Amino acid sequence: MDETEFWELVDATREGAEGDPEEQADLLVDRLLQLDPEMVLDFARHFEARYNRAYTWDLWGAAWVLLDGASDDAFDFFRCWLIGQGREVYEGAVHQPDTLAELLDDFDEEVDGDGEELGYAADEAYEQLTGTVAPDLGIPPPASEPQGAPIDFENERVLEQRYPKLWNRFRD
Repeated sequence: MDETEFWELVDATREGAEGDPEEQADLLVDRLLQLDPEMVLDFARHFEARYNRAYTWDLWGAAWVLLDGASDDAFDFFRCWLIGQGREVYEGAVHQPDTLAELLDDFDEEVDGDGEELGYAADEAYEQLTGTVAPDLGIPPPASEPQGAPIDFENERVLEQRYPKLWNRFRD
């Protein structure tokens, strides 16, 4: 599976789920079950690489503004959700997190921002296909700390200055 096929699966399932992350995860498992196990592992490698790439202080700050706070777990689930939003939103957010204010049509913190189940879709599909747990993906392990300079998430003034578009749209 190449990168284009990866993003096509993400887009098709997001559209089919009409933006509901849990429904998207279910649809993704269904679609992955139509592939052979090695293709499912390829999908998992693409997903995991993007998940690890999004482990940055800047993106965590954007999640903090959007979610009105984001614990370690909440940020993990946010990164899964972000991948589920497709290539354009993902790449835009990774390069400049404040652009999420322009890239997101709507954002309901009760539904959006939590894609925990998306993070398990490939594992679930692989296990259903093979009856075994997915093997190690053979990609570099995630960093122990987010990339970039730490941000004081408790300082609203810092967040407002660093993410003016997000702050104006989602916190005012």
